[in-house]
Amino acid sequence: MGLFDRIKKGLTRTREKVAAGFRAVLPFGRKIDEEMIEQLETTMLTADMGPAMVNKLIDSVRREWKRGKLAESQDIIEHLKCKVIELWPEGDRTIRFAESGPTVVLVTGINGSGKTTSVAKLARYFKDEGKTVILAACDTFRAAAVQQLTEWSERIGVQIVKHQQDADPGAVAYDACEAAIARNADVLLIDTAGRLHTQDNLMRELGKIHKVVQRKIPGAPHEVLIVLDATIGQNAINQAKVFGEHVEVTGIFLAKLDGSAKGGVVIGIREQLDVPVKFVGLGETPADVEAFDPAVFAPALFEVGEES
Repeated sequence: MGLFDRIKKGLTRTREKVAAGFRAVLPFGRKIDEEMIEQLETTMLTADMGPAMVNKLIDSVRREWKRGKLAESQDIIEHLKCKVIELWPEGDRTIRFAESGPTVVLVTGINGSGKTTSVAKLARYFKDEGKTVILAACDTFRAAAVQQLTEWSERIGVQIVKHQQDADPGAVAYDACEAAIARNADVLLIDTAGRLHTQDNLMRELGKIHKVVQRKIPGAPHEVLIVLDATIGQNAINQAKVFGEHVEVTGIFLAKLDGSAKGGVVIGIREQLDVPVKFVGLGETPADVEAFDPAVFAPALFEVGEES
C-alpha cells in the first residue's frame, strides 16, 4: 500500500464524518455561488480544522472565485489542496539530526495519548532508515511502563536502557546517554512520564531530564516531540499550548489519526501552534507511522469529497 493510500485509510473516520457534507456541497460540475461557500465553511468546521484557519481558507476561496480563478465545485477542492500544502515548509518537518554523536529525541505527552507506543513506532521508523537506536525508559512513574517499552524494544529489535519502577528518571537518562555514546548509537529516544501541567513534580522531572541530556551530549535534546491524541481534536491543541509553557517543543507526533473523525485537526494545529507536525500514527503496530507530508495529507483529506 502506497503512502497516499495509507494516509487515506487513516482518514477513513474523518471521511465517514464529513463525506456526505462535501458531496452535498460540492457535487461535480456545480457552479460556485455564495450559498455553496457558506455551506462549505460549515462542513470544514465539522472536520475540526479550527475556525481561524477555516476562515482563512474560505476567504481565499471567495477571493479567487470573485477574481474568476475558480468556477466550479471541483476547482475548490484543488484550490484547498494547494493552500493546505503551502502551510508546511519542508524545513519545518525534518528531524534535526546531530552533526556528530547520537541524536537525542525527548518524547513527552499526557497519559493516554499513546506516547509509549509512539516511541516504539519512532524506534521502528529510525531503524528502518538504517539507524541504530537506543530507547531510554524514563517513564518510571507509571506502573508497567518500563515493561511495556521493554517488550516493544524486543519486538522491534533495538536496545533499551532501564531501571526499576520508581527509579530516578534523571539517572535513567544519564545512563542512556552514556550508553548511546559508548555504543555509537545514531538515535537515543527518551520516553518520559505522562504528565499534566498540574503535576508540578512531573514537570520538574521533565526539566531535570532535559538538563541531564544537555550536560551529557552537546546540543541535546535535538528534538522535543509531544505526542497528541488526534481523537480529542481541539483539546489536543490545548494540551500542546500548556506543554509549550514548560518545555520548548520542536515537533508533534499526532497519534491515533486512524481512530479519529477529526483529521482536520492537523490543519488546526498548524494555525494555532507554531510547532510542526512531524509524524502521524496510523494504526496499532510499530510499522504504522509515517513522516508527515502535507503533499500527501492534503489530497487524502480532501478525498472526503468523493465516494469511498
